[in-house]
Amino acid sequence: MGFADLVSDAGLTILNNWIKTRSYVVGYSPSQADVKVFQQLKTIPAPEKYPYAWRWYNHILTFESEFSTLPGDPTKEHTAYGPESSELTINPAKAPEKEEEDDDEVDLFGSDDEVDEEAEKLKAERLAEYNKKKAGKVKPAAKSIVTMSVKPWDDETDMKQLEANVRAIEQDGLVWGASTLVAVGFGIKKLQINLVVEDDKVSTEDLQQKIEEDEDHVQSTDIDAMQKL
Repeated sequence: MGFADLVSDAGLTILNNWIKTRSYVVGYSPSQADVKVFQQLKTIPAPEKYPYAWRWYNHILTFESEFSTLPGDPTKEHTAYGPESSELTINPAKAPEKEEEDDDEVDLFGSDDEVDEEAEKLKAERLAEYNKKKAGKVKPAAKSIVTMSVKPWDDETDMKQLEANVRAIEQDGLVWGASTLVAVGFGIKKLQINLVVEDDKVSTEDLQQKIEEDEDHVQSTDIDAMQKL
């Protein structure tokens, strides 16, 4: 059961489908389950092919400094999480014959009412406990995942220095993520970098202006993708 392969297209597709309706691998907050699955990924999932896994990856990246303190069992493997593997149904012809019930053992006077009442009581208690915990939690800040392109002037621009200058920009609510160089033609490559921003603290327009102030290296910037967490 669980995630076995997080490198192949098939494995990443399973992760993408699993995280499609979830913010986290397990539960409603980051945990060791997210850490274990995150650490199995060799590269960031492609946003155009695995958009939900890409969203999740960038979100969990913001907790990287807290990985060791997140709740959960750090000894569990990543295979302990994710969808269960489907099991083959037993061939009815080979299935063991069901033993006939002994009439003497059948409770003719039993009632399901007591069982139903206990189940409803347990359900109500769990719901009340969940609501209590939820009410005590501080509502997380609204965040967005952004993919930005930073274009140099020409093919002689020092791209390492350009990226260093970009990452040197520090701001409350801003977390830089993975990056790559993308060819745009004529030997020129642009920097494509991911970042997570808190919507109330960071303006992407202001951030672009700060990056473009590095006039010796930066020609222009563009927002390639932006998605709410």
